[in-house]
Amino acid sequence: MDQMVALYIVPTPIGNFGDISARAIEVLQQVDLIACEDTRHSGRLLSHFGIETRKTALHDHNERDRAQWIVEKLNEGKSIALISDAGTPLISDPGYHLVNHVRQAGHRVVPLPGACAAITALSASGLPSDRFSFEGFLPSKEKARIDKLEFLKEDPRTLIFYESPHRILYSLAAIVDVLGADRQVVMAREVTKTFETFLSGTAAEVLALVEADDNQQKGEMVIMCHGFTLSDEEGIPAVAVATLKLLCEELPLKKAAAIAGQIHGLKRNALYKYGLELDL
Repeated sequence: MDQMVALYIVPTPIGNFGDISARAIEVLQQVDLIACEDTRHSGRLLSHFGIETRKTALHDHNERDRAQWIVEKLNEGKSIALISDAGTPLISDPGYHLVNHVRQAGHRVVPLPGACAAITALSASGLPSDRFSFEGFLPSKEKARIDKLEFLKEDPRTLIFYESPHRILYSLAAIVDVLGADRQVVMAREVTKTFETFLSGTAAEVLALVEADDNQQKGEMVIMCHGFTLSDEEGIPAVAVATLKLLCEELPLKKAAAIAGQIHGLKRNALYKYGLELDL
């Protein structure tokens, strides 16, 4: 391991302990301190690999306060690792404020590659993976959840959400209502664990499967939704029209249509024709 003082961002397994990397183990063994989202939870993983490095808690409720303390430790020449309960820190987990604070203080931040539930699930989903948008958890309140999905309704990228057992039915129902009952959806549950399952079909079909099986309402879930697509009968989505108009302020219509098509996954000829109709 590089012995220079740094904050190391260390991914941990999302389920199967065998998924941790050799480099991650080495870093966790050699740093002076490990900042954990939950010291008791992480203690089981660290104990499994015989890692006895000192631990300290860093979570949503104390991150801002602990950030300065960690910077002081770095100033003293200590090396520190950041881990979350599972997966890559900062991805719907604490760490943003710490990393920002450490960088502003002039210290190195060294990321290690590793497990991430969103990417792992997407790779096996069968949905388009060339362009996707990770959206974290949908809001817990119904109106905010609906508003969020309305905002994403015409996004052509594959949409990825995390969800918890007590909200999974509400979120799937909202996806049916807003994105449409026929939108293709894949729900990955307990990825890399003993009871890993993938459910796929239309949004309505996946909702029905989860409603009918209490087991599918347990554990950690990743919901993936196919991006918005146009049929020949449908119009150009509003977000693409806005992009086209903005680009046309600086570019010829033909060039603007080509770029807008790349951004939104649409045929440039359709955008060009639409632009002519609008006299852009």
